[in-house]
Amino acid sequence: GCILDGKLYPFGDIARTENCYRCSCRRDAIRCCSLFHTPVNYDKENCKVIFNKENCDYDVVQKSDPSKECFVYSRV
Repeated sequence: GCILDGKLYPFGDIARTENCYRCSCRRDAIRCCSLFHTPVNYDKENCKVIFNKENCDYDVVQKSDPSKECFVYSRV
């Protein structure tokens, strides 16, 4: 298998790792890509970014009230 972040994964395709990556584990290498998109264009003065590991994405919320979401103009 392949070791990623200290965890052993079997050979083959891995739909989702503990850290929100999709990987392909082969005998010669492991290749991964993220399942999340990083917010880059939002109101940075009034909002903050929090990683939500449950749904493998970033939440952008108001600094003054984290229960309220902020609008995100773009992600990468």
